[in-house]
Amino acid sequence: IMSENRELAGYLMKLFGWISGILASLAVGFAMAEGSLSVRFISVQVTAVLGWAIVILTVLNIILFFFDRQ
Repeated sequence: IMSENRELAGYLMKLFGWISGILASLAVGFAMAEGSLSVRFISVQVTAVLGWAIVILTVLNIILFFFDRQ
C-alpha cells in the first residue's frame, strides 16, 4: 500500500508540474502575442510571432498528451 501511495503521489506531482507549465506557457505566449510582454532587442512583430508559436506548440503539447494516454 505504501508503494502505491508513493506512486500516486509521484504521478500527481508530475501532473501538477505539467499543468503549471502549460498555464505558464499559455500566459507568456498570449502576453507576447498581444504585445503586453516585450523582449529587449527583439522587435514587436517578431515577439508577437514567437508568442503565437509558443501558444500553438503548447496546444500541440496538450493534444499529444491526450493521444499518448490512450
